[in-house]
Parts: sequence; C-alpha cells; structure tokens
Amino acid sequence: MSLFQVEHSYRTLPAACYADCAPTPVRAPAWLAFNQTLASELKLPEQYQRTAEGLALFSGNNLPDWTLPLAQAYAGHQFANYVPRLGDGRALLLAELRAKDGKLYDLQLKGAGRTPFSRSGDGRAPLGPVLREYLVSEAMYALGVPTTRALAAVSSGELVFRDETLPGAILTRVASSHIRIGTMQYAASQPDPAVLPALADYVINRHYPQLWQQDNPYLALLQQVAERQAQLVAHWMSLGFIHGVMNTDNMSLSGETIDYGPCAFMEAYQPRQVYSYIDQQGRYAYQNQPAVAQWNLARLAEAQLSLIDPDQEQAIALAMSVLNAFPQYYQTAYRQRFRAKLGLTAPAQEEADDQLIADFLALLSAGQADFSQSFFALRQGDSVYLTQQLDKQQFSAWQRQWRQRLSQQTADPQAIMATANPYLIPRNHLIQQVIDQVSQHGDLALFQQLQQLWQQPYLQSAAGEPYSLAARPEQRVCQTFCGT
Repeated sequence: MSLFQVEHSYRTLPAACYADCAPTPVRAPAWLAFNQTLASELKLPEQYQRTAEGLALFSGNNLPDWTLPLAQAYAGHQFANYVPRLGDGRALLLAELRAKDGKLYDLQLKGAGRTPFSRSGDGRAPLGPVLREYLVSEAMYALGVPTTRALAAVSSGELVFRDETLPGAILTRVASSHIRIGTMQYAASQPDPAVLPALADYVINRHYPQLWQQDNPYLALLQQVAERQAQLVAHWMSLGFIHGVMNTDNMSLSGETIDYGPCAFMEAYQPRQVYSYIDQQGRYAYQNQPAVAQWNLARLAEAQLSLIDPDQEQAIALAMSVLNAFPQYYQTAYRQRFRAKLGLTAPAQEEADDQLIADFLALLSAGQADFSQSFFALRQGDSVYLTQQLDKQQFSAWQRQWRQRLSQQTADPQAIMATANPYLIPRNHLIQQVIDQVSQHGDLALFQQLQQLWQQPYLQSAAGEPYSLAARPEQRVCQTFCGT
C-alpha cells in the first residue's frame, strides 16, 4: 500500500475561518458500518479499520496525533434569512487525506459534540439521520452523483434529545472539501479584508487551479461553481431527488451534494413535492431546486464582488453575466440528463426533444405514476406497466412520437437508458424501516442488505425486486426530518 498521507491545509487560512475544538467522548461506542472500499481509496492504515483503535477514532474518544480537529466557520441564508454566524455546530474536520487518485479529501466527524458554533445545540446526531446519510450518500455515489461520502458510522451508547429521546450516533464523512457558499459569505463579512481573498485563493488552489490562467480568476470561480451547480441540480432532477434544505450553508463550492438532512427521492411524480417537515412554504420543492440554486449563486456573487472588480458597478455587471447564464447552463445539463432517460442521442433536436420530455413528465404527473419505476419500465420496453399507470390513449400517442424520434438515430436507446434509469433508489419507506429496525432492535440486517444492493442501482436482480417497488399506501413516508 502506498503511504498514508495527511495534510492540514485548511489551517493555512486566517484564524477567523475556523476554531480549534476537540470532540466530546461518548459513553459506549459501537460499530454500525465501515466503508472498506472508501478506506482503501483513502489509504487508511489497517489499524483504524474495524479495530478498537478505529472505533476510538471514529467515535472521537481517542484521536491519533495525526488529527488536528477544528470546526469550520460559515454564515448562511436559511430559508432566505441571513444568519451571519453559523459554522460547524456538530462537526469537526480532523484532517485532510491524500487519496490514491492524488486528490485531497476532508475527514470529518459529524455528531461529535459541541463546538464554539453550536449555539443552543448539543452537537450530537441521532441514529436515524446518521443511517439516512450513510445510506443515501453512498447510494448517490453509486448513481454517479457528485456527493460527500460515508466512511464510518458508530452508535454512541448515549441518548440525544429532540422532540423525543433518541439513540445517538456519529458519522464519519469524506468530501472534496466542506467549503460552502456560506463559507464565502462569512469570509466577506469579516473586518479583516485579508480573509476573503485568502479563502477564495484556497478554493481555487484546491478545486480549480486551472483558473489561475484566466484573466479574472475570481469571476471564473463564480462561473465554475455556477456550471457545477447547474450540472448537479440537473442530475438530482433526473433521479427525482429532493435535497430538502438548499440553504447557502448547504451548497458546496466543489459541486458535491452535501448535508443530507430531510432529503428524499420522489415516488409519485409531483413537481411541487416537498418532504421536509421544516419546509412549510415549499421553498425547496422538487420543481424549485434550479431557481434556488441560482438564488444561492447570487449570494455567492455578492460575497465575491470586491474580488471580481474594484469598481462595484463593473463587478456587478460581470457577476450578472454569469448569473444570467445559469438558466442556459442548467437547461443544457437538464436536457442531456433527460434525453438519456428517453434513450435519445445525436442528432440533437432540441425543441422536439424538450417537448417529448415535457409531455412524458406531464403524463406521469396526471397519472401520479412512480417516477423511477416509470422510467425503468420505459428502459425495459414494459408498455404493460406504463399503460396501467398512465392514460392509455395519451401514452400511446406519445409513444408513437417517441419511437419515430428513435428511428432517426443509430444508437441503441436501451443501452443509453440503462445508464440513466436506475432499477433501485433509496426509497423513503425502506430507509425508515432501517431506522426502526436498528433503533428498536439493533438489527442491522436490512441496513446491510440495502447498502449492498444500492451499490449497483442500475442492475436488475431478483434480490432487488422487492426493493424496486413504490411504497404501498400504508408504508408511505410523507415527511422527513433534519437531525439538528
């Protein structure tokens, strides 16, 4: 094995960007899950892999000397309301690891106790949200979506207090970085004018070093983040994924999905679908995610204005040129994702293809058909399922147009759809079943089974069939909750 490489580059930033903080030990840690594949990619020494030493590390009870824990500072707009000081209230960055791919990854404990940014929080995480994030983030990775990942999950042997008393747990999260739009907002608000350019330079060096070749690297940074967010949200939309809490402090500058709180995968197709209990106004509904991403990028642009150009009017004009281009970035990415879901390829017929996509989604909405099952049925050529779910006459008319469009290309539509329409998604009722079984009985069997199946979400199998189906009415989970 190549040598384990540890760095602490975030500590090169001004002191305002973080606070030193040690985790609070827990009473009786026990293993829930360990991601052996990811550990290998990170070159994590075997002494920390499902060992007593590893358990002590991933519970925060006994950190090795190569860790230097800190809590990152950031601000954020939460449901459009600006909070000038948020920060890691229950997470600690332990170190950065240089992986086999040569890239640097954050190693973070989530639920490790109070930090200087906890405010009135306890710094802990309930078991349920830890299991949800572990399963969903790893499933998203297998689906091909840029995302933070889960390295380990341990129970704490302690209780946490929310609306009810719940068992506690700690997640070890891995990310390209945990730098958010809110991190840049916080840096821009600091009285020391050196903080913002230091952070922006760090982001460019870590994620986008090629931008130093541009005439205006900071404007190019805004554009890169905008393009990545457009691609990310389009990918979410193509899978029916609803993030649930797209605050500016939950949007990563690296373009990864971060902070799996009240997230959910939509079943019956409904553009206004909301699952998050805290989203009472539907701000972060499925159909609103692209517009919210653009709104968040506007907040990033505001934070960066002084870097983009010393003349504020010119800086605003340059930033607006990027923000105004976002809808086109998004539409291009959205069209690419959904054309693949219909098996369409070159020659591109943008208006006709856009109409085919919109018409099929309208059929799903009218029939309240399951989003993933319907696209998978299309992939399999299962017209029987689709005519049972959709208006038969309207679907037949749409199908004729679709087949006519497919006849104009040589590429195999089934091969294209096989990589765009998963057989399995992390369905809400299955995740709730996992949480109930582990919380109430300590039974990890379903957790482990789903974790294994969701590593190959595009593969149809007999073992996966029971988990490919939409929830029955009595199984439906209509609300999801954050772990704070």
